[in-house]
Amino acid sequence: MTSAKPFAQWREDIACVRSRDPAARGTLEIVLTYPGVHALFYYRLAHALWCAGARFAARLLSWFARLVTNIDIHPGATIGARCFIDHGAGVVIGETAEIGHDVTLYHGVTLGGVSWSTGKRHPTLGNHVLVGAGAKILGPVTVGDGARVGANSVVVEDVPAAMTVVGIPGRIVRDGREHRLADGRIDLEHHLIPDPVGQVLVLMLDRIAFLETQVMHLRGAQRHRHRFNEEINR
Repeated sequence: MTSAKPFAQWREDIACVRSRDPAARGTLEIVLTYPGVHALFYYRLAHALWCAGARFAARLLSWFARLVTNIDIHPGATIGARCFIDHGAGVVIGETAEIGHDVTLYHGVTLGGVSWSTGKRHPTLGNHVLVGAGAKILGPVTVGDGARVGANSVVVEDVPAAMTVVGIPGRIVRDGREHRLADGRIDLEHHLIPDPVGQVLVLMLDRIAFLETQVMHLRGAQRHRHRFNEEINR
């Protein structure tokens, strides 16, 4: 049956919540109270209808899902296994968006388009990508495997794998940390992101302090030589 695959994927969506949300206390609670799980359930069904050619029915089901979950996922989007939409309010995923496996999206995330083109116009997210609250990824850009997008960032260019993007517009910064815990779970501390501007300011302040110390030493040496010359000339 065509519905077997959507239900199998939805079971994986439910199971992954336990490893990414410490507030999740049981499967029944997840199934009944998590809007992100509900939205993915409706999406999986709507996507199956969309692929089967029942476009109107798919759009109608997506409209109902948005009504009850406040999450807008176009049935034409492609979402891989074990996707987790945390809280979910305000999440928008466009028609040609592609999302890999084990991706985590927080509330307010937008995977949007920037043109009237009928072709590919929405982002592609690789596997194990984490997108922070309020982030916007716009246009047919690609976010590589294991990349992270900081909260409220705006991404309009490709992001290489295992990199972190912060700011408006998004700036790519290298992040060498491995985003998995010892037990294999995904590290969700997406607030611990590099601040390149802050790092530059810290380096500048350190350099200024070093130069001020050098100046003080030079002035002290000059005073010492001046006193020494005065004593010789007496």
